[in-house]
Amino acid sequence: MLGAKEFAAMTDLTNPLLTDWNTPFDLPPFGQIEDSHFAPAMEAALDDGRAAIRAIADNPAPPTFANTIEALELADATLDRVAGVFFNLAGSDSNPKRQELQRDFAPKLSAYSSEIVNNTALFRRVDDLWQRRDDLGLSAEQMRVLYLTHRGFVRSGAALEGAARDRLTEVKSRLSVLGTEFTQNLLADEAGWFMELTEDDLEGLPDFVVSAARAAGSEKGAEGPVVTLSRSLIVPFLQFSPRRDLREKAYRAWAARGMNGGETDNRGIATEVLALRDERAKLLGYDSFAAYKLETEMAGTPEAVRDLLMAVWSPAKAAAEADADILAKMMAEDGVNGPLEPWDWRYYAEKRRLAEHDLDEAELKPYFQLDAMIEAAFDCANRLFGLEFRPLDVTLYHPDARAWEVMRNDQHMAVFIGDYFARGSKRSGAWCSAMRSQKKLGGDVRPIVVNVCNFAKGDPALLSYDDARTLFHEFGHALHQMLSDVTYASISGTSVARDFVELPSQLYEHWLEVPEVLEKHARHATTGKAMPRDLLDRLLAAQTYDMGFQTVEYVASALVDLDFHDGAAPADPMAAQAETLARIGMPHAIGMRHATPHFAHVFAGDGYSSGYYSYMWSEVMDADAFAAFEEVGDPFDATLAAKLEHHVLSAGGSAEADALYTAFRGRMPGVEALLKGRGLLDAA
Repeated sequence: MLGAKEFAAMTDLTNPLLTDWNTPFDLPPFGQIEDSHFAPAMEAALDDGRAAIRAIADNPAPPTFANTIEALELADATLDRVAGVFFNLAGSDSNPKRQELQRDFAPKLSAYSSEIVNNTALFRRVDDLWQRRDDLGLSAEQMRVLYLTHRGFVRSGAALEGAARDRLTEVKSRLSVLGTEFTQNLLADEAGWFMELTEDDLEGLPDFVVSAARAAGSEKGAEGPVVTLSRSLIVPFLQFSPRRDLREKAYRAWAARGMNGGETDNRGIATEVLALRDERAKLLGYDSFAAYKLETEMAGTPEAVRDLLMAVWSPAKAAAEADADILAKMMAEDGVNGPLEPWDWRYYAEKRRLAEHDLDEAELKPYFQLDAMIEAAFDCANRLFGLEFRPLDVTLYHPDARAWEVMRNDQHMAVFIGDYFARGSKRSGAWCSAMRSQKKLGGDVRPIVVNVCNFAKGDPALLSYDDARTLFHEFGHALHQMLSDVTYASISGTSVARDFVELPSQLYEHWLEVPEVLEKHARHATTGKAMPRDLLDRLLAAQTYDMGFQTVEYVASALVDLDFHDGAAPADPMAAQAETLARIGMPHAIGMRHATPHFAHVFAGDGYSSGYYSYMWSEVMDADAFAAFEEVGDPFDATLAAKLEHHVLSAGGSAEADALYTAFRGRMPGVEALLKGRGLLDAA
């Protein structure tokens, strides 16, 4: 079989994915890459990886950390490069060809992974090193990498034999295919639906919503403004439209993603995924998929997760029910008969916020320009960690994307790419990924980090306060990647326990709430004037407003996820979802943040399966971590920032998460900090 270099030689170096990149900072040469390059490059990369694995497994020399573990770390260099480009593009700028390639690549990559863990000779070498680990003279970081490598082999079925091993390979392959199908179905439903608005339908909508609707209409090729299923457009529409009929139509379409029947319906996929995950866990000797998945997380067990979620659920539900009574009375005063519905909540909550806190989203939004919020995130990173961000004039994969070189003390740290606007080719949500991760093995490699969001376009682009928090959140993930300082890529950046990975991102959100940050960067889009102090005070005073609603919609989704995986797989996930919601007493007027057919966190892959709770687990820590800065009276305290970088942001997965957090804070926190931060302590 041909390796990447041999393949490139045969093709006269015409495939840019397989040649040296003579670009600034070794960025992918996006201007040269065509979709036709990906399939041959992936085949060459897989062949390259297989050759490297065979060389390790068949090495006649006794296993050493260098010739086995470090060799494994370097084996997928070509694959990492090709996949890093392809999957970033497949998520942020998809097209039919890339979707076809995703479907083709999923089983091939799964098969490749299974070939590695099923390689008996290779596992024998890894296991030999693990048994002799105390005699190898390893550093703490090397010992951690050996532990994680051995554990990964075992949890992937390397110790299984015969039919059980073969069946596990089949299960993992099928799961990879189903995850791709789930994602593509969801993208199709989101891209395919929009609601056209007449000029009369725009009545009552703030200018920023009208502007975003017109931009969306232009992107969809419609004659006028439209509402799409992008959160940054549909949520403000639900907040401000006085047309209850249109709110209902939009909300029902939003809630129905993935369950509209036909080829894009995800309910059957969810059923099969849950059954296969349960079988996978049983093959590996676990009672349930949740027990398998949570074994390596900070929580450790399903019981610990349930205890946290229920400790928050009760006060959140009480607060939400009290709020629902108030909103229902407001609706009745408007002459609307019947119960408060999910398409009513945001509209009346916005009216109540204006009445009780004198806060109007239309008044706030001009102060949150996208460019100003990017600059605010950069400024905080500079004050905390000494980072500087210099715009780069380079060719990227889409005109909306832009790049910066990240510097510290005149040293190159990373390239940061921001891709902020919603479009039909981009999957929903917001995320951070790395086209290249930091490592030192084989040379000092600095990361290429990407933040992707789905903000509504405008001139200028204006964010809601929640959008601004999302920007800071994803940039917190980016800092975790950019400040990484480890030797091995397998523990670089965000390669940590799932319920620890959200700590840096959620913690960074707190700096958006710092008054001096808002005073400096929250300037009016037209006048350039800083946000008036009284408006700033009202904004900060209302931080926990409607927190019952926000907490209930999140915790309900997390509990459904846990119930799906803590026990036998449900034969009917939609019925199981309904049973969970009935058991916990889900308020009628609040929908799950992510219902099963569009719960991409859980069904697009294994990342957050049994793990959607992790945002809240991390929030217990982020509330406590920011309190450390509050206790010293300086949100930019240099000593604390240095400790945060050393013990958390630069450490990656080099130690257990609880050890890293304790090294920073001196102890682990309790749930009280979270309840206080959400304004739910009195309701507990």
